[in-house]
Formats: sequence, structure tokens, C-alpha cells
Amino acid sequence: MFDKFREACGVFGILGRPEAANLTYLGLYALQHRGQESAGIVVSDGHTLHLERGMGLVADVFSEARLRRLKGSLAIGHVRYSTTGSSQLKNAQPIVASYRHGGVALAHNGNLVNAHLLKAELEARGSIFSSTTDSEVIVHLIARSGSDDLVEATAAALSRVSGAYSLVVMNETELLGIRDPHGFRPLSLGRLGENWVLASESCAFDLIEATFVRDVEPGEFVHITRDGVKSYRPLPASLPAQCIFEYIYFARPDSLLYGQTVAGVRKALGRQLAREAPAEADLVIPVPDSGLPAALGYAQESVLPFDHGLIRNHYVGRTFIEPKQAIRHFGVKIKLNPVREILEGKRVVVVDDSIVRGTTSRKIVSMLRAAGAREVHMRISAPPTISPCYYGIDTPTRKELIASSHSVEEIRRYIRADSLGYLSMQGLLAAVGKDAGFCHACFSLQYPVAFPMEDLAQLRLFEA
Repeated sequence: MFDKFREACGVFGILGRPEAANLTYLGLYALQHRGQESAGIVVSDGHTLHLERGMGLVADVFSEARLRRLKGSLAIGHVRYSTTGSSQLKNAQPIVASYRHGGVALAHNGNLVNAHLLKAELEARGSIFSSTTDSEVIVHLIARSGSDDLVEATAAALSRVSGAYSLVVMNETELLGIRDPHGFRPLSLGRLGENWVLASESCAFDLIEATFVRDVEPGEFVHITRDGVKSYRPLPASLPAQCIFEYIYFARPDSLLYGQTVAGVRKALGRQLAREAPAEADLVIPVPDSGLPAALGYAQESVLPFDHGLIRNHYVGRTFIEPKQAIRHFGVKIKLNPVREILEGKRVVVVDDSIVRGTTSRKIVSMLRAAGAREVHMRISAPPTISPCYYGIDTPTRKELIASSHSVEEIRRYIRADSLGYLSMQGLLAAVGKDAGFCHACFSLQYPVAFPMEDLAQLRLFEA
């Protein structure tokens, strides 16, 4: 329906609060933008792990009755959009298992590029898998580690895997927060009174009135018990490669990420874009909602008026019924509506965060012209997207990405804009304020972790 990359997943964990399930529910609610396919919570009462999960949004999955069944002071939670594994209840997380040392539960944000190889090896040795997710491989490896120490067992498991993972892992009494050595996906540590909290983004802390402490660092294991927090680095160090697309699109603007506010970085992207790709225009408008901060930055730098020329309907469900007599551009109109009073007779700069296939941009340009815009100048606050992500973001295959096979001028003609400008790679890094420590493979083809080329079908997240 909408021509965007799909969110990754969101994870949350807390130890030491009697209402751990309710706080986890609220944390997942704040992270709902990271996954709308399924949601789940695991709670420990000190002796047993209790799981509730289901398909749909957090508020739909968890009734008061379901939350009342989750009694305990240690909990982890997960919201999911599938990367590997299809959209089925059996693939919802957290994953819970029992083995000789007790129970273990895990929630994963990322994608393991060697999961299919490890799964085949484990199945050959007798393992039986209950899901088709790559995350379950980690649980099997923990169980096979032989150690009864949660940190040691998890470190042994993760020494076998390759790819992206931000994890929250728990047993009956302990909580672990882990980022892979490259730090592809985000994970933050917070404090709620005397208790510690983990979340994919700091916006989850704000809702429960916890305090952001810091990012979990790439390669770090944060071990939380009743005695406090300890930090370990049991895996070999690697060069950081944090996902730069989190800044551009995925993370909530009110989150702190990699040491900066997301909204501040997006405004800086817009300001840099205005310097690189100015336009003679009367008005700057965003493609809501992710394009809003960059559009503000563009307008400020260009000294042009800013207004909301496109209004987004926030209440569109995952399915809808189109009338039998087809409505032109229905898939975009159901989400966006142009405001004729603002647009009529104007030369308009439209700021968006990305062009994936180009189909949505083409429809937006057409809608703006139909609403009276005299000229439409499309500006993108990122470089052209030329390659898929294999590290936990659901993206189309390379042949479906319009910028992988078309020039900027060819894309301009396709979307029927009067002009088209992208932010350069140099401009992107300048706006972020760092020239290293990020993964930008979707723009540059510079993949930090190799993946088996002979099995790209397993890695085509869009087809999962």
C-alpha cells in the first residue's frame, strides 16, 4: 500500500518491578512504530516463565485479563514486523523454551545472515524447530552451550552467528541486553527508580517515566540482576556499523539515538539538502510524518514558508476495502490527502525521506498537481537507495529499487516532478556529524558483514 521500507522490530525489558508486565506493555506501545504485525510479553515470577503473545497491535493483543495473567517482576517484550519467517503466530516473539538449566526467553531485533546454515546443522543433530524465524537458532545454541551461566551460554551461542542482533534475553531471575559487535540495530539502557530498563528506543522510557542512561554499546552485554548492572564484552570487537536509516526514517523523532536526538538529525538532513539541492519555490511541504523534520530544516535553510500541504490519515488499518469502481491512486489517497487551499497556484518543494520503487512519489506528484500546485519539486533527505538491507529491515529486492537501475533524471521523468534532488552521501554524513561508525550499504553497497551470495533467496526479506 505504501512505498516505504518496513520497520524492523522493537524490544523491551525490565527487572525489579511488581507491575513488570504493565510497564512492558507501555514500553511496547511506545515502540509500536517498529512493528505492527505481532506483539508478545514474557514474565517471570521467580520460578516460571509465563508467555502471552498474539497477532496485531499491542493494544489489540493485550487485554486487561491477559495482562493480569502475567505476574512477576521480570519481563521482556517484543513488537514484530517479519524479516525472516512469515507472518504467523508461531513466529511471534518473545521465544520461550525450557532446557536442562531452566527456562530461557529471547526477543530479537535484526537478521542473522547465516541462520539457514546453522539451522541445517542443528536439525542434522536432532534439533526440532517450532518456528521459521532466525531468532530461534539462538535459543537452540544457548541450550546446546552446556553452561548454566546465562551470560556464558548466550556468549557461546552468539559466537556462532553472523549478522545483526539487538537482543533482550531472560531466565527466571536475570535479564540481558545485547548488541552485536557492529551495533547494527539500536538498544538503550534506562533507569526507573532503583530498577533498570532496556528498550530499542528511548521514547519507551519517556512513557513510563524512566530516565535514559546511555546506549548499549556495540558488542556489549548488559547483565541486570537484583544486585545491579554489569557490563561484559565476550565477543571479538568489530568496527561499528550502526544503521543510518534509523536516523532517516525508522526511529521516532523524540528518541535519543547514537548520542543525538532523531528530530535534530532529520532537521540537519533537511538543511544540508537545501544547500545541495535548492529550488525556486513558494512553499515547502513534508510527506508526513517522517519527512516533517527534514522539511522544516529545508524551509529554514531556504528561508521559504513551511506548511502542511499533505494531511495524513493515522487511522488506516492493515486492510481496507476499495469500492468496486476503482478510485485513482486509492492506495496513497487512503493515507494522504492534499490541501488545495495551501497548494493552489504554488511552486511547491515536497520533502520525503526516500524513494523506493517510485510508485508512491509518482502518485503524490500527480495528487499535488491535481490540487492546483503549479510546480512540484521533489527533494529526498537521503542518497538514492540502490540496494537491499540484509540486517533486519524489510526491503525490496535490488531490481525493484528504482535508483538501482535508473539515473536521477530518469526517476524525475518517471515520477513526473519538475525537478528531483537527493542528499549526497557526503552531505548525509556531514549532517549526521560523523563520517564513520555507520552502515549505509543500502546507499553505498558497502556491506559490513558478508552474506552467502548463493542463497540470496533466504535473505530477500521482502519475500519473507
